[in-house]
Amino acid sequence: MEFTDVIRTRYACKKFDGRRITKEQLEAILEAGRLAPTAKNLQEQRIYVLQSDEALAAVDRLTPCRYNAGIVLAVAFDTTRVFTYPGGKRDSGIEDASIVATHMMLAARNAGVDSCWLNFFDPEQAARELNLPPQEEVLMLLDLGYAAEDGKPLENHGLRRPLSETVVYR
Repeated sequence: MEFTDVIRTRYACKKFDGRRITKEQLEAILEAGRLAPTAKNLQEQRIYVLQSDEALAAVDRLTPCRYNAGIVLAVAFDTTRVFTYPGGKRDSGIEDASIVATHMMLAARNAGVDSCWLNFFDPEQAARELNLPPQEEVLMLLDLGYAAEDGKPLENHGLRRPLSETVVYR
């Protein structure tokens, strides 16, 4: 798929039909995350593929937003492997994991897979529920699957502010 078509047609799917994506699709999505840039190439991301009944039940305990997706990716990062910016007040963990997640979300669309970026959950509870190591922080959950027959973008999906309101030239 042409990249501009990928970004124009991707939307947050809030109603999946429950079917699982293929192994090949999943591998393509995971590979896109692996290739994502990270600060100093530290690659501190950790991707958990949640697909068993037990793992999906854990997601359902964390959030009402699985929307019947057949697979959910938990995107986390190792807080001990991040780059700390000059001044010591910020590190690269959240931004690096966000880049990885975005690459996977767009790769999903390119592979014919619908997705939804979830942030409606408590990250600390997610880490406990998913039994993650103490140094890992969960950034987001990514629902993956196929839209239900009546699944469609939210009504406001296509509304975008003009560039003149979001870009400043100096």
